[in-house]
Amino acid sequence: MTVSIDCPPDRVYDFVSNPSNLPRWSFFEAVTETDDGWVVQTPDGPVGFRFLEANRLGVLDHRVTLPSGVEIQVPMRVIPNGRGSEVLFTLFRAPDMTDQDFASDATQVIADLTKLKTLLEGSEAGRP
Repeated sequence: MTVSIDCPPDRVYDFVSNPSNLPRWSFFEAVTETDDGWVVQTPDGPVGFRFLEANRLGVLDHRVTLPSGVEIQVPMRVIPNGRGSEVLFTLFRAPDMTDQDFASDATQVIADLTKLKTLLEGSEAGRP
């Protein structure tokens, strides 16, 4: 899934890569830093969250750790597009996921990316 954002890629990356900003643009309701990374509050309860190391390549891959201990790898990128950016999010379908659950997750990702676009484009010089 992708969204075009009229904001320089370095600003998009800097904003998105800061986990404390997650509640501003994603379905995560709250976020807390811990010794082991971050814990985000979801509608289904708390989950672990960790971005890969900071980089200047636009890689925003992250790992979500469910309460069961299952880890989900989520590929995400910010790619330059002229003066703006493309944000790419890969949503994998888990083997036990129903069509309805996958469609619901896809709808949520699109809503989150749309909110991110609105937030970054609506702020002066792309600074939320």
